[in-house]
This record gives sequence, C-alpha cells and structure tokens, in this order.
Amino acid sequence: MLTHIGRSRHPRSHPGAKLPLMRGIPTRLHTLHLRTLRLPTLLRRLGLALGTLAVVLTASTAPASAAVGLGLSLVQDGYSEPVLVTNAGDSRLFVVEQTGQIEIVGGGTFLDVSSKIACCGERGLLGLAFHPNYATNGLFYVYYTRASDGAAVVAEYHVSAGNPNVADPNSERIVLTFAEPYTNHNGGWLGFKGRNLYISTGDGGSGGDPQNNAQNIHSYLGKILRINPLDPDGNGPKSYSIPRNNPYVGRSGLNVIWSRGLRNPWRCSFDYTTGKLWCGDVGQASYEEIDRVKTRRSYNFGWRLLEGRHYYKYPGRTRGKLCRSGCRKLPVIEYAHSAFGGGNCAVTGGYVSRRLGATLYGNYIFGDYCSGKVWVVPANFKRSSTLPAPYATGYTISAFGEGADGRLYLVDYRDGAIYQLTDS
Repeated sequence: MLTHIGRSRHPRSHPGAKLPLMRGIPTRLHTLHLRTLRLPTLLRRLGLALGTLAVVLTASTAPASAAVGLGLSLVQDGYSEPVLVTNAGDSRLFVVEQTGQIEIVGGGTFLDVSSKIACCGERGLLGLAFHPNYATNGLFYVYYTRASDGAAVVAEYHVSAGNPNVADPNSERIVLTFAEPYTNHNGGWLGFKGRNLYISTGDGGSGGDPQNNAQNIHSYLGKILRINPLDPDGNGPKSYSIPRNNPYVGRSGLNVIWSRGLRNPWRCSFDYTTGKLWCGDVGQASYEEIDRVKTRRSYNFGWRLLEGRHYYKYPGRTRGKLCRSGCRKLPVIEYAHSAFGGGNCAVTGGYVSRRLGATLYGNYIFGDYCSGKVWVVPANFKRSSTLPAPYATGYTISAFGEGADGRLYLVDYRDGAIYQLTDS
C-alpha cells in the first residue's frame, strides 16, 4: 500500500515539470527510459486538490526474504533534484538537493552552497554527513563538485550560533579536494563510523575507466577514502588526519585510501549492529552490484577488471581469466540490467532496517534508479543465494535514508519527493 499524503514543501514549481531526468544523476551516459507521470503529479499540474490518495503498488512476486508488503508514505514533496535524506541525531530530517541546497523537512533552508558548485548531470551537491558529536561541536561535512573546475570538494561547516536550523555559510573549511577528469562518476557519499569519515569517489568518468584510476593506488578516484576530518593543527598546514591502519600509511600509495576498485559507488551505509559497510556500485553496461564488507581491513572491489562478478573487457584487455584473490572482492549481490523484466541501469545502495519492532528489521533495502525496483533481502544474505523478486515503485530512486529513530526513507528524484518506508 502506498499512501500519498500530498503535502508540498513550498510553492516553487514541482520538479516533475522540469524533467530532471534529463539533468539527473544516473551514472552512465545512456538515454534514460522516461516513464508516465504518476497520478499525484498530474493532479497537482491540473490544480486539483489532492487530499489523501491511496494507491496500491503491484509487486513482482513477494520477496522470500520478508513476508511483508512495501509500504510507502509521502513525507514531503516539492524538492528540486533531491539526492539524499539524512539526520543529525535528532528528530529532524535533512534533504540534500543536487542544485546546492540542504533543506530541513518542515523547517526551511539549512545551507545554500549553490554559488560554489558545478551542477548538474552527475555533478552538484552530492553528500552530507553530520559529525558523531554534532550535538556538542555543531560540525557537519558536505561533498560537492566545484564551480570553477569541477573538482571534488569535501568541506566542513558549522551550525550557526543563534539558530539550530541554519548553518553558518561563512564557516566553510576545505578538508580535501581532488581533480575530476570528466563530468560523470563523482561518487559523493559521506558516512561516519566512529571518528572516521568514509568518502566514496567515482573512477573519474567517461566509460570503462580509460585512465585506470580505480586500480591506481596513487589516484583518489574509484576509491573509498578514510580520514579523521577534524582540524588537527588549527592554523597549520594539515586539514585532516589519517587513521594509522589505512593500508598505504608508510608505503607507496595515497594514505587517504581505504579501499579501491570501484566504478561509481552510489550510496553506502553502515549496519551499526554488525559494523559492516554496504555499498551500491553502479556498473558499466550489464551488471549492478552491492558490496558488503567489514571495515577492519581494506579491499579491492575489482573494477575495471570486473563488472559485478564478470570479466570486464576494455581496450587492450579483451580476453583472459577472471582476476582472483588480491584483485577482487566479489559483490554479495549482483543483478543484470535485463533481470526482473529489464529497465535496470543504476543501483542505489540502501540501509539495513534496525529499528526494534519494525517489520523490516534485519533486512537490507536497496533499489535501481532507472527501473524504480526495490529489493528486500536479509542482512545475512549469502552470495550464493537467489535474489528475490523486487517491488515495482515507478520512482526514480536517487537515495535511501535513515532517521535518528531508525525509520527508513526513499528519495524520488524525478518528482522531488521523500517517502517513508512504513514497515521500517
């Protein structure tokens, strides 16, 4: 059951009217499949009162992993190219708009960095993470592509002294920057585990990783970086510190790298019960993957030697054996673009539901941006298991999110809407 409550955030024009799919975030240069506008959008455009409208979603077959329906309830719509919803450790929800704004649901604009960013396509304001001690230090971190040259920037900001619902726009401290050779594959996820900030980066773009950045331990690209982002020396030259167990500390390679071999990791999360990291990594032309790993060691996830669990052919490498051991960490989940009726093209990583008493407790929920399908699998899903049939939502799923209470959310990019997964 999908319940549309139909609350608009503010009177700006509905994002659906701007056809953001033509600008949007899918992680390859493919023509996208435009679907018919849903009934709520048509009603708004006709100026009709929406009221409360119940719509029943038709699932493929019920997933074997969870004997539940996928209940979704509209929290708020009217956002412009939303790519993330998250929390600051309290009851508020923060929505990141690719165009450069961070909005509080029901509370106005928290921060606007639109003048600093290059947008859109796969560029823009892409990531947000609040420091674990945000309640006392007021610090949070954003990831954006810079207006002047498209470089990736991780920056620190501080909440304003007088208003907890407004950040200080003049408090920016640049933590990390690195060049992006192309406009696509910018990664952009930020997430804390303890005091360390994990940062996902794309392989730099184009197609097939032509510069082999993902395997290059001297490149920031195609990686998950790990740093302590707090200023270590005040006015000194350092802007972050390096965890001493990062794999390239004291040896050849960038010491900020934690793991490598990724194409465009689009939305990761930590399961705070098991401590494991889950990441969706978008494939090139055939396969999408979900990775699940412990963080005690580093990994090579295989790109561009592998696409999913399969040999990847690139110029100069058209045949050979599937790489093994040190050149790969196979994904726990893989699905083909043609699977489950087709239309898949870009995985969106999700979350493990961990709210006590939730029907979905102990299940990982993820989706596909292009097809709008959502999968529900147990958190202990085995690589040898069969992926259950998905739910069909019809949404352009740019992100999933989590509230401080553990409830999970889905972000619909095309229509600028945030939905709550009611069974989470």
